[in-house]
Amino acid sequence: MSKINLGTAWPIGSTITKRGVNFSVAAPDACSLELLIFENGSDQNPKEVIPLSKKHQSGDYWHIEVEGLTNGCCYCYRVLTLESDKINQDTYLIDPCARSISGWEGYKRICAKETAAIYKNRLKSVVSERDQFNFSAHPRPRHPWHETIIYELHVGSFTTRTESNIDKSLQGTFLGLKEKIPYLKDLGVTTIELLPVFSFDPYDAPFGVSNHWGYSPLNWFTPHIDFIVGKKPEEARNQFRQFVENCHDEGLEVLIDVVYNHTTEGNEDGPVISWKGFGDSIYYHKDKKKGFLDVTGCGNSVAANHPIVKNLIIESMRCWANELGVDGFRFDLGIALSRGEGLIPLESPPIFEDIEADPFLSDLKLISEPWDCGGLYRLSDFPAKRFSTWNGHFRDDLRKFWKGDKNCTWNLKDRLTGSPKLYKEKNSAQNSINFITAHDGFTLFDLVSYDSKHNLANGEKNRDGDNHNNSWNHGTEGPSSNQELQNLRKKQQRNLLTSLLLSPGIPMLLMGDEVGRSQGGNNNTWCQNSPLNWMIWDHNNCDNDLKEFVKKLISIRKQYPLYFSPKFFINENKITNNKCEPNLWIQWHGIKLNKPDWGSWSHTISYSINQENNGSVVWVGLNAYNESMYFELPKPISKWEKIIDTSYISQENSYISEERVELESRSLIVIIANEP
Repeated sequence: MSKINLGTAWPIGSTITKRGVNFSVAAPDACSLELLIFENGSDQNPKEVIPLSKKHQSGDYWHIEVEGLTNGCCYCYRVLTLESDKINQDTYLIDPCARSISGWEGYKRICAKETAAIYKNRLKSVVSERDQFNFSAHPRPRHPWHETIIYELHVGSFTTRTESNIDKSLQGTFLGLKEKIPYLKDLGVTTIELLPVFSFDPYDAPFGVSNHWGYSPLNWFTPHIDFIVGKKPEEARNQFRQFVENCHDEGLEVLIDVVYNHTTEGNEDGPVISWKGFGDSIYYHKDKKKGFLDVTGCGNSVAANHPIVKNLIIESMRCWANELGVDGFRFDLGIALSRGEGLIPLESPPIFEDIEADPFLSDLKLISEPWDCGGLYRLSDFPAKRFSTWNGHFRDDLRKFWKGDKNCTWNLKDRLTGSPKLYKEKNSAQNSINFITAHDGFTLFDLVSYDSKHNLANGEKNRDGDNHNNSWNHGTEGPSSNQELQNLRKKQQRNLLTSLLLSPGIPMLLMGDEVGRSQGGNNNTWCQNSPLNWMIWDHNNCDNDLKEFVKKLISIRKQYPLYFSPKFFINENKITNNKCEPNLWIQWHGIKLNKPDWGSWSHTISYSINQENNGSVVWVGLNAYNESMYFELPKPISKWEKIIDTSYISQENSYISEERVELESRSLIVIIANEP
């Protein structure tokens, strides 16, 4: 028998001490607990069972120090009795605060639903170091919001193909992704946003497919095992650190998509893996009959309003930020965390108040989806000041305009200036995450190639995925050998990308959109670990012209930040003698100067950015009509130079001396006042 001591409630989780390991876990309703120690993660039986009596309880936390244990020790808990919730007493639980998890080689999700104690088929927590990230050697890049360009990608999908030209052992891992940092640097993005990297359950999916995206967490602290070379739990944290270190060294920020709104445990029919066993009425919203409430579409909703849950989430964020070095978080269905008892939305949610007040999280980028599946949508009044939010209206309005829908130009005016009316504030561009495509939906190529989703491969008879995509196939559904149709689709991709990358706000690109990646019309590839989800690297299958176009757009955005990524809002009124903001103002036009057409029938819009009374410095024209149009040009401060014309595949700058310019059908032009 190991020698045991009382231990301490803090830190929560397992912590290496001078004498051994301190264990602490929250279980306020428990009458007693058992700590089970295993030789390794695949063991059939524990080598030692250590009971914890009431003397090991301090408030809501149970704790014990076990001498002689150290890094790599495998363990789990058994909650013997609960006074309020009926949880099976033969269930063996991983530590909600575990920083490493083992037992993956024998794990079976079905065993977490059974009453029999089958240890070898269940996951084990692992005692791990809690070393701090070396920010002295690898400091955060700390790109200001107005200089940030986000690239959303999936770790497993980015380097899986053989054509990625990295060692097979590295494909689909953090270390494999590290090898592709030069590609991302060359593209010009500043920030990588990783789809979920929390440890998730790949078996949380219908028969025949796997949970590939990872929105099914079974722990909030541990890097997912499939992204680790060799799938060795003891190497997970260091491999992730290596990836972040290399990103920082190259000036790239790393954001991670975090899923705190639900877990893989689902509802009453789901498995008991961790949180449920320590108190399902604490960790989850439940109704008066103890049924699980769901505003996430995944069977349960995490009760972030509860102090224990709130503290665990913040501890998780500290782990990823300060121990593993990430630069920020994107909250999946983040607004769901603002719900209180009975799912009532709280005006001042404690979770967001504590995140924003935490000095350990003060230098991070914070992003959230402002909606959940229960109908809550808070964009202009998102209940946290430091959070930027995904702007779904930008996506929808840009798609509709370039598709040729009616009633688009008035909304487009707001989107092209940072959505100030939508956010109800002047400097909204610092809050708006602009995007045309994201992981959940069509890729850019599919957006212009399909009218309808094609999700049969997901095994749900095409019922899954959004039916309202504002997509347009331009006459033929799916791939086509018609060269004219192909050219039109490519032009539309250039239109959408230009609208995204040269508009105020924080642009986000989806992995592979820059090279024409297709998912075959599937707009919900969450369960596809297949070519449908994989990045394309074969030069012959990539749209290399489009990639060069994207690189030029990013270069223009960086070269002219006052116009295309302004730190300050550009007013519609003339500004003079302002020491804080540049003396620029925006003026709206149609095909005639100063005569914008906001009618429902209008498919054109143009604007100029002017320098006091000296003349115009930028003019942008958008023509979504099916025929070419001539636009009058304002007087520039110097000679006009056309730097973008989406009607051409290759972009060549040219000077314009005429007082008007022709925009081809469904095209966009950007001109700058440059000295010849």
